[in-house]
Amino acid sequence: MGFFALYMLVSLLLAGGGTYFILKETFPDTDPLLIVSQYLLYWILAELFLRYFMQKLPVLDVKPLLTIPVKKSSITHYILGRSGLSFYNFMALFFFLPFAVVLLFNGYAFLNVLMWLLALIGLVLSINYINFLVNKNDKALVAIAVLLVGLYALDYFNVLAVREIAGDLFYALYQNPAFVIVPLIIAVVTYSLNYKYLRNRLFLDDTLKTKTKLAETSNLSWTRHFGDIAPFMQLDLKLIWRNKRTKMQAFMSLAMVFYGLIFYGMDTYGPTSSIYVFVGIFMTGMFLSNFGQFIPAWDSEYYSMMMSQNIPLRKYLDSKVVLISASIIVMFLLSIPYVYFGWKALAINAACAMYNFGVNIPVILYFGSFNKKRIDLTKSALGNTQGMSATQFLVLLPLMVVPCIFYFVLKTFVSFEIAIGALSVFGIIGLAFRNKVMDFVTEAYRKKKYGMIAGFKEKNS
Repeated sequence: MGFFALYMLVSLLLAGGGTYFILKETFPDTDPLLIVSQYLLYWILAELFLRYFMQKLPVLDVKPLLTIPVKKSSITHYILGRSGLSFYNFMALFFFLPFAVVLLFNGYAFLNVLMWLLALIGLVLSINYINFLVNKNDKALVAIAVLLVGLYALDYFNVLAVREIAGDLFYALYQNPAFVIVPLIIAVVTYSLNYKYLRNRLFLDDTLKTKTKLAETSNLSWTRHFGDIAPFMQLDLKLIWRNKRTKMQAFMSLAMVFYGLIFYGMDTYGPTSSIYVFVGIFMTGMFLSNFGQFIPAWDSEYYSMMMSQNIPLRKYLDSKVVLISASIIVMFLLSIPYVYFGWKALAINAACAMYNFGVNIPVILYFGSFNKKRIDLTKSALGNTQGMSATQFLVLLPLMVVPCIFYFVLKTFVSFEIAIGALSVFGIIGLAFRNKVMDFVTEAYRKKKYGMIAGFKEKNS
């Protein structure tokens, strides 16, 4: 994780130093600072969304301080001040600081650039303290995600010029240095709100005590229609909803339906490019990849107990198949609006969905039989490498690379229609032989059962 953090900081430094020149070469008639300003609103919303999962309030050292003669106001200021020095706050500065230096070397006014950078520091601190106000509030998370996606969609389809409006507002921070007072005031206000909120809750016998509450139950009676696999489906659905790591996987899968907008709007690729097969496999199979690659490690806490019961292993795996199949159907239905870019876009997504159904589901489940690393669902959602092994990288080859190569060869030497039809036929063949393939996968799990149990018991794995 340390090397990854160092890699991210170096990448941000290089990106910040090179962005000006890249934008100047790509858009010679537009001020690079104006272009960067047009995306600052998306940066604010995206960072709020990511910090919800990544950043936590540093309250671990609060309880000992409450038993000694230290003012609660001092403790609160200590907590908030410590959060202001968070690693996540410095990440943005590692990009904007070298960008500001490049601006100075290219003739921008020193005072204006300095005030613009100070305004961004105010925005970073505002994001930091806003995150603490909305943290652990799923409604706020959904609202931020909807706002981010909604504004991007409005701008992309030319309904509302969001980038131009936001760009003018943030560019004004450079043109009029006095406007720096606005983000600084926002930072002070958010700090004050956090101070008031925390100051009134620093009591050992109240909000800092260990919380106990009854587990919330959901009405999952509709799963009974699936027969013997219903108990396993209920277990998976509750696991996904109750744990941040699995919940984030579900949210990320839904958000990936917009991934195609990055490529379909470009003129660089033709309407039948192989990149669209990668996008189609990725979009319709995002949950398959995110959730499926860690089967059965999600159940590592109680896998040994399950395997000691009279539970048919085939039923356990069939429940995973139904859950992943449902996700593919949902993601394909959400991708139908891409027909706006032409019928070929819809045809590619449909063929990729069929390929995921017939081929990739058994493939991801088979590779799951090699998983022996435990996952602790109580740990942080992002930056968590628990359960990761070489298997997670190797499985990308049959999932993503093989269908792209297969499609490219047929499209190049035969035709687009044949290539799309072949992907669909492979999916249909996989569905036709699903029972035999799943028997093979089940046997692989049965042979490796004791190795999995031993691996899942290793808490430091």
